[in-house]
Amino acid sequence: EKLIGKENSPSIPEAIDRLFMDIANTNRESMAEIQDAQVEEMAVNLWNWAITKRVGLLINEEQKAKCTYIFCDSYCVSFFFFFFFLRQSLTMNMKTGKGWVNVGNALIADEFFQAAMASVEQLYVILMQRSSSEAHLTVQKIAIEKDLFKVLSYQAESAIAQGDFERASTCVLRCKDMLMRLPKMTRYLHILCYNFGVETHKQNKYEESSFWLSQSYDIGKMDKNSVGPEMLAKVLRLLATTYLDWDNKEYYDKALSAINLANKEHLNPAGLFLKMKILLKGETANEELLGAVMEILHLDMSLDFCLNTAKLLMDHERESVGFYFLKIICEHFKSSENIGKALLLHIDMLLQKKEELLAKEKIEEIILGHQTGKQLTTELVDWLHNILWKKAARSFEVQNYADALHWYCYSLRFYSSDHTDLNLAKLQRNMASCYLHLKQLDKAKETVTEAERRDPTNIFTQFYIFKIAILEENSDRALQAITTLKNLLTDKEPEDNDLLRNRSSPTMLLSLAAQFALENGQQIVAGKALEYLAQHSEDPQQVLTALNWKTPFSIHFFSRKKEMDRLLTCLNIALQKFAQPFDRETSTLDSRTDEAHWFRKIAWNLAVQSDKDPVTMREFFILSYKLSQFCPSDQVILIAQKTCLLMAAAVDLEQGRKASTTFEQTRLLNRALEQIHKCNDIWNLLKQTGDFSNDPCETLLLLYEFEVKAKMNDPSLDSFLESVWELPHLESKTFETIASLAMEMPAYYPSIAVKALKRALVLHKKQESIDVLQYSTCLIIMGHSTGTDSATMSCNSNNCKTRIVFGFQEGYSEIEILWLMIKSWNTGIFMYRRSKYVSAEKWCGLALRFLDHLGSLKRSYETQMNVLYSKLVEALDKKKGSLFNEEGELLEQGR
Repeated sequence: EKLIGKENSPSIPEAIDRLFMDIANTNRESMAEIQDAQVEEMAVNLWNWAITKRVGLLINEEQKAKCTYIFCDSYCVSFFFFFFFLRQSLTMNMKTGKGWVNVGNALIADEFFQAAMASVEQLYVILMQRSSSEAHLTVQKIAIEKDLFKVLSYQAESAIAQGDFERASTCVLRCKDMLMRLPKMTRYLHILCYNFGVETHKQNKYEESSFWLSQSYDIGKMDKNSVGPEMLAKVLRLLATTYLDWDNKEYYDKALSAINLANKEHLNPAGLFLKMKILLKGETANEELLGAVMEILHLDMSLDFCLNTAKLLMDHERESVGFYFLKIICEHFKSSENIGKALLLHIDMLLQKKEELLAKEKIEEIILGHQTGKQLTTELVDWLHNILWKKAARSFEVQNYADALHWYCYSLRFYSSDHTDLNLAKLQRNMASCYLHLKQLDKAKETVTEAERRDPTNIFTQFYIFKIAILEENSDRALQAITTLKNLLTDKEPEDNDLLRNRSSPTMLLSLAAQFALENGQQIVAGKALEYLAQHSEDPQQVLTALNWKTPFSIHFFSRKKEMDRLLTCLNIALQKFAQPFDRETSTLDSRTDEAHWFRKIAWNLAVQSDKDPVTMREFFILSYKLSQFCPSDQVILIAQKTCLLMAAAVDLEQGRKASTTFEQTRLLNRALEQIHKCNDIWNLLKQTGDFSNDPCETLLLLYEFEVKAKMNDPSLDSFLESVWELPHLESKTFETIASLAMEMPAYYPSIAVKALKRALVLHKKQESIDVLQYSTCLIIMGHSTGTDSATMSCNSNNCKTRIVFGFQEGYSEIEILWLMIKSWNTGIFMYRRSKYVSAEKWCGLALRFLDHLGSLKRSYETQMNVLYSKLVEALDKKKGSLFNEEGELLEQGR
């Protein structure tokens, strides 16, 4: 009460909520015990303040409902058995329940409506007991019955809100039975049923909606003084619509009956149009439809209504009736200033139904009228242009360019020569496109020149200037146009164009320009267009689509160095665009994968074709590898990645061997090592997908990594080799290669070379059939590489085996023996120079034993070697090396 006195206190809503909760949680018996005059006065004040004073925005509808709730439970208990206060209780319960319905809480509302209904019953009992006269009884009964009517109607609203059709219909039918005694409530119940019909129709509850609308119509007829024919017709039209939306043939007749009845009650264009829809839905014969459209004309409906009806007939494929009706409309409204609407709709319908000859006749009539003073309004001219352009666009899409040009020419005839509308420039560009497709270059150039005069800064104008320059092989003009086009794209958004309406971005013009230039052999211009496209397009897929066109044409010119560079540029652009985010839709992801496969294969093929240019070959292999990372990682892709990296590493190693500076060599070797490590990771994944025992990849990677580490003097070389020595599957040739690499400048690791050669010798001895050449070569290289006594020991221990092998090797190649002999002799001389006299004698003695196995070549070397060997023995005896300081001490290599 104190807060109410302040009126605008923000605490009032909070106080109401707290009091409501206290009352709601207290039963009526407890309330009866605490009632006193002060509480009753408080309840009355609350009621008056909340309901009578209408406090506006201070409290909301829900809080008003709570106020009435508080009043009912606080005020009515003490006076429950008194007639006057029962009436007050009834009123308050009804208003409180209605309030709860309005705020969307029908369940609480039902409690108050039940209390109100109980009050009505008790009032009726008290009335029957206390009435003093028949007249007084009648008056009071009517008042109570009116209250009962309201309670029932409110209960119906609550039931509708809860979706309880059965309870709602029961309440309304009871109210309907009471209308004879309460005729003034007829309009109220009529509107209530109509509202129920609208609500259930929105919910697609057609059966319930038809019931409520039927009841609304029946109730409205009971008192036509309060419900006019317009309202009755409105109810019937909605009832007909409900039957139509029910979409069941058995209800078409009911819909037609309802709309006919509506039109009798009150004729309305909406009723006539709905009747036509029902007739068309019900598959009515054309004769009956003709009768219906003639009825429309006789009723003097407007031109717009008639045209909408004709269009409805066309939309339902009733062309014969529709065209007949249009013909009648044109005749009936020929004196109307808006007759142009009918003519244009007739043309539009003729074109849609492919009646092109008749449409052309109508257009010629309009053109003639336009030239003789019967001009169309600006709005209708725009409509006609739209009709003609749509027809031209449809012809263009099916590549009937001559027909498209014909309709564009019709449109052109409605423009004056001094017209400055930008749409005229757009029309001329579209005509130019048709001329280009028809190979009429001069006419295309003429129309584009006109378009440029009217709209020079339009991107499509510049695009057609570009195309014409390409066709005329005017590269300078084409480059100028493509540069202007690029500048325009960065300055403003392009206008819409029917011929390019499906393009996702204005930069698509750059893509189309590049494609057009490539198709016509203008490689330089195409490259410039692609360069601009890559710079300005925000759509990666768009750039990739364009590059798809460039690459195949570029491959054709692959022999040219500049074209190779462009190909590298194109593929690098593609790689950049793949790295940008794409849409996550499945179709886009599939397309992206296909693009990635396509580009990686192109890079691979270009790498293979670049075998005479290792540096370029490496670049293409690396691009192929990087592009493959955007493909699903299956076995095929892993094999491709492994090969790309292996080839790139091989090229870097080869370039590193030839490097002119230490810095350059280090850079190349480091790059090779990075690729080797990546390849190793891929190789480990690949081995999990199948059997690759015959693949030399692992051995190559081992040799490549050893070479890099050896030439860079890597401190981790020894630890790397520890794992290599333990590998069981390496062949002798691998160890021989390791030995050779260990001594190849700038590497110098003689101990590693010896260790590798020893392992190679062990593997040779384990073979069933010894490769004498390889075996002997290992011995010779080992001794030559180290110059240590171990070489001598190896020579002594295997000398006998070597001779035995020769004994069983009939037909052994004389050239191979010669090579071994010379290698042994020169190794002996090498040892002699280093004062390794014992080793020198052994190697030279081995050379003489090889000499014994020579055939025809023996005579060429026998005298020389015996003389030299005699001198060697003599020198060894004297321990002097002066006799062997001549140039002839070394034998010339046999091969």
